[in-house]
Parts: sequence; C-alpha cells; structure tokens
Amino acid sequence: MRLSRKTRLLSAVLAPMLALTACSGGSGGSGGKTGGGTGGGDEQVKLTVWSWDGTVAEAVAGFQSANPNIKVQVANAGSSQDEYQALDNAIQAGSGVPDLVMFEYFAVPYFAIPGKLADLGEFGVDKLKADYVPASWSDVTVNGKVYALPSDYGPSAMFYNKATFDKAGIDKAPVTWDEYYEDAKKIRALGPDYYIAQDTGDIFFLLSLIWQAGGRPFKVDGTKVHIDFTDPNTTRAVAFWQKLLDEKLLNTKITGWSDDWNRALNDGTLATQTMGGWLTSTLPERAPKASGDFRVALMPQWTQGDKVGAANGGSSFGIPAAAAHKDAAFKFLEYFAHGGGLSSRVDAGAFVPNTTVLDNEAFQSKVNKYFGDQKVGAVLAEATEIVGTGWQYPPFFEWARTIYTDIASPFYTTGKGSLAGILQQWKQRCVQYGNEQGFQVD
Repeated sequence: MRLSRKTRLLSAVLAPMLALTACSGGSGGSGGKTGGGTGGGDEQVKLTVWSWDGTVAEAVAGFQSANPNIKVQVANAGSSQDEYQALDNAIQAGSGVPDLVMFEYFAVPYFAIPGKLADLGEFGVDKLKADYVPASWSDVTVNGKVYALPSDYGPSAMFYNKATFDKAGIDKAPVTWDEYYEDAKKIRALGPDYYIAQDTGDIFFLLSLIWQAGGRPFKVDGTKVHIDFTDPNTTRAVAFWQKLLDEKLLNTKITGWSDDWNRALNDGTLATQTMGGWLTSTLPERAPKASGDFRVALMPQWTQGDKVGAANGGSSFGIPAAAAHKDAAFKFLEYFAHGGGLSSRVDAGAFVPNTTVLDNEAFQSKVNKYFGDQKVGAVLAEATEIVGTGWQYPPFFEWARTIYTDIASPFYTTGKGSLAGILQQWKQRCVQYGNEQGFQVD
C-alpha cells in the first residue's frame, strides 16, 4: 500500500495546521503562457481533476470562492493503474483529457518523457521550489524540467512496538542497521511467533533500503535507461536483508495488509514496520489493541552518526499537454499544493512535503496519544528533510513493480534462490520490456 492510496495522517496531529492558510499564500496565480483560459473576467472555465486523494476536494470551495469563474470537478478515475490507462486512452482518442491528473512519483517520467505532460516551467514554477523538501522536488523533475507539483509524501520511518522491545530487553530504537540486526535476534528469542519484521517481497521496502544506503540502480536520461544492481551501496543493502532472511529473523509467511498482519501488529509479535510516514494514519486502524505501545523513529543508519533517509510512496499532480485549460489548471494546482488551499488538505489528513507545514511549530509539537504521546510530527518532518536526493525510477516502473512480485514470489515460498538473483532476473525482464516499449535500456 502506497502513500498515494493512504494519504491521511491522524487528524488530531494535523488539525492545528488550519492556521497555515495565512502563511501559505493566497489563491495562487499563474504567469503561464501555455494556453487555456484562466477564468479571468466573464470567461467561464470548467476544470476536470482526476484524483484518488480525497483531500484535494477539500480545497475546491475556497478556490471557487476566490475564483468564481472557474468551476472545479474532482473525479476519482480509479486506482493509480486504472487512472493511468484511462489517461493514455483519452490522449490517444483526442477527447476526454482532464485538466489535472494525480501521479505517483514514479509514474511522472512515463508521461513526461514522451511529451504527454506540460512543462510547468512555463508557469514560473521555479519560484515555488523553496516550499518543498528537495527530494520531492527531484521526484517531479525529469531531464531538468518540472512536470508536476508534489502533493503528498511518504518519508520512510521505523514504527516499533516499545512494549515488545521492553520485553526483549531492548531499551531504545536501533540507531544503526547493525543494532537492528542484534535486536532482531533478541526479539526472535522471545518465542516462535516473534519477529522484528515481516517480508514477503515488498519491492518498495527493498528499494527504500537501497536508496538509503546510497544505491541508485536506475539512471534515466531521456529515453535511455541504465539498470545496475551491482554497485557497492546496492549490494550492501541487499546482502544485509538477505542475512536476516537466511537466519530466519524475518517472518516470510505474513503478507502486509492481511488479517494475519493485523493480528501480529495487535499482539506485538511483529515488532517493527519500516514504511512511509503514511502508516501513522493506518496503524491505529489495523492495530487498535496496541494503542500506546508503538513509537516512530528514523530509519536505522548504515553508519553511526549519519542521518540519511529514503521515501516509500507519494504523489503529485501534473497537467496533460492536451489539457484545454492549462492556465486555470495551474492556478488551482498552485492553490491546493502550495497556496491558500493547503491548510484545508492538511486539516483533512494529507501529509505534504511543504516546508511551511513541516517547519510549523503546531505540527511538530502536537502529541499523539496512539504513539504514547510522542510528538510524531517532529519525527516525520525530520525523516522528510533527510531523504537522499538523486533517486530515479524507470519510466515503466508501473509495469516493473507488478512483474517483480511474480519473480520474487517463488523465493519467499520455497526459500530457494536469493534477493540478488531476483534483482538480476527483474533487471533482465525490465531491459526486455523497456526496449520493446521504445526505450533504450541496458
């Protein structure tokens, strides 16, 4: 489950952010010259926005009040995969193309590289860059051009059950992965059902581990894609996780988001989850009996004293090149992703990568009852700030993530093979598929 499908943090944590309306800016303007009405004067413009993020609709009333000649209709075009297919179909048909579309970060290159998205540089978007954490801005930048604005984010963090840690004689969250390994053995010693974590082939977790270690297995330059899982930083991360699997320190039977997963989180036999910050909103629903037991910490580090993070999920909004009302679309985009509409989305539960939110005292100081009265916002704000930059996904990652599951499944069910071997098979399939799609992949 990705942030794009779980965008909400606890409302109790974020409600104070209503005050951000004043500091985030007004309705947002556009100096765009790409075409399409802006809704100025008596001109009537109707915008169609495709989004699976329910918080976007929260900004509509305020925007329409400030821009009465622009009417906004937010429609859910289905899951991310359904939406991407529908957009491709509309572009090919030459009709029904929406004015704004939601994209997971890894999907932006797929639409940007072949010219299906408008270059937001024509709207002077660079002036907004300072309001976003660097990693999120990098996620919407393709070949030096910005094609979307970040709308929500999933900094990787470690959610751990303090009660289980206490039971195992562990007095603090592991600061390094070496400490995590030692803690995994202590937790495993509690009994046959106890594990520090579970893994049944989550590619997003594995990639976040590689990301944090400094590996950059995907390099994209226009239509050229280079894939390499053999650099030292990547192999270091993969070998570490392989060691935990080999020593049976991880539960390979419980699948994330399953009923068994819920039970293990509830009873404390599953001690940690390293996922996107969006888990803050999901965990209380999944493990209500563990209220007060869980805490949130930064990802363990590869080197003592470092502070480097990664991301796991997140989404953005772009304007299709074939959209009819680009100026008005950007006006609304700026409003809900940066301007006066941002606070209404944060109040509704969106976790955003805007520095005006993350640096806000109300956000960072609010205690969270479920997490033992911890100031969760402060931890997630720091996790967002330290995400390593320079990460890239191949433009066909939507396909690639699905095929990874097919390749990895036999390893987790039979125990035969290795993560390194799986990644090499995955690379070969990606090279073949990418080249078939017209990219130059090696």
